[in-house]
Amino acid sequence: MNTAIATINPATGETLETFEPLSSTALEHKVARAYAAFRSFRRTEVADRAARLRRAAEILEAEKEQLGRLMTLEMGKTIGAAIAEAQKCATVCRFYADNAERLLAPEEVATDAGKSYVAFQPLGPVLAIMPWNFPFWQVFRFAAPALAAGNVGLLKHASNVPRCALAIEDILRRAGFPEGVFQALLVGTEAVPRLLADPRIAAATLTGSENAGRSVGAHAGKHLKKVVLELGGSDPFIVLPSADLNAAVGTAIKSRIINNGQSCIAAKRFIVHESIVPEFEQRFVAAMRRLRVGDPMDPSVDVGPLATPQIAAELEEQVRASVAAGALLLTGGKRLKGPGNYFPPTVLTDVRSPSPAADDELFGPVAAVFRVTDIDEAIYMANSTRFGLGASVWTRDPAERERLIDEIEAGQVFVNGMVVSDPRLPFGGIKMSGHGRELSSYGLREFVNIKTVWIAKDERPRGLPATE
Repeated sequence: MNTAIATINPATGETLETFEPLSSTALEHKVARAYAAFRSFRRTEVADRAARLRRAAEILEAEKEQLGRLMTLEMGKTIGAAIAEAQKCATVCRFYADNAERLLAPEEVATDAGKSYVAFQPLGPVLAIMPWNFPFWQVFRFAAPALAAGNVGLLKHASNVPRCALAIEDILRRAGFPEGVFQALLVGTEAVPRLLADPRIAAATLTGSENAGRSVGAHAGKHLKKVVLELGGSDPFIVLPSADLNAAVGTAIKSRIINNGQSCIAAKRFIVHESIVPEFEQRFVAAMRRLRVGDPMDPSVDVGPLATPQIAAELEEQVRASVAAGALLLTGGKRLKGPGNYFPPTVLTDVRSPSPAADDELFGPVAAVFRVTDIDEAIYMANSTRFGLGASVWTRDPAERERLIDEIEAGQVFVNGMVVSDPRLPFGGIKMSGHGRELSSYGLREFVNIKTVWIAKDERPRGLPATE
């Protein structure tokens, strides 16, 4: 049974366009085209690939308002955030355009050989299985380094953002990348196992749920394919007594409602020292109540709709189950009536485990507040999760800062700041948040053959024949 591929406005529930999934024949044609394109594209100069990435950046910047409206229409992020996402995609294109030649340059190593070095060569077609929540950024943070390294891309995007998928393919085509180097595949999840089994596809990358990661990881492992998995998170946000409370609360709000709360690195568990819990909660709840929920095309709106009715229904059930387990609801908690997938900013306190708010990822504007007695308990609670993506910690005590950096189990720790992705820094998690890294030099080298080259010394005297 094929997955429905359609653009459905999450603010109204209106179906705007439906797409027929690719037939088996059409899918085979696209894979064959990618494989053929790689054989020539891998031999292009890095400087040539960089020039095309710069052109892609120019297109993204010139059309960011139009592209922002497309993102908002398909998945409901606020228009300001959507425009900023297009701009950020331009930034990652420029980062690899400016740095790929340096990052891919052979590295000489001193050995007893005449010459030895490490070369970085592309792998081939890479299958990218991408989610809807950042429909441009999560594609470009894969595509920019993969294309810079000489790979080609096949994008299996989420089925609710088909227009975004096609727009990205069009941008890269207009930037000058040859036919077949980057293609959008309008297929459902049922096509993924077949694609992973195809010997022409060299590797895969997935950003998605824990269950999706298990499935893709299992299929990739069966066929011995390299895979990068960026999965869910239940990121802690630790606030200790020495923190600047004004800055901490303001950042906590931004971190919880980013992308309408639908971000893997959004803060979800707010772990606060008992001496400041009352003041933190009072400020936090007041600020969440002031947020404006509504039409995401309205620039004054803070929180738009969730992407699908199913996500809203699941979030409501998670809140209900957490309250049933003993949590106290301070604000919000139920879907808003009327058209669209709207869910109000919500705060839970006295959260207990087991419960969804304590143990699972809540993908929406729902914050869970936990009370701790000291830094030891804060670290223990932060690590008491199967996830390990990011963490935000708030303290002005140098000793506390070093302990938090050293002991929190996560792929990234931000001190007195919000967890964000940056092209200059590696991005990824540990535990059930996945493995491998995106962005920076580490992301570039995930999809290259790190080849050792060893050339023997020529010890023959000059002028003598090679054999007697």
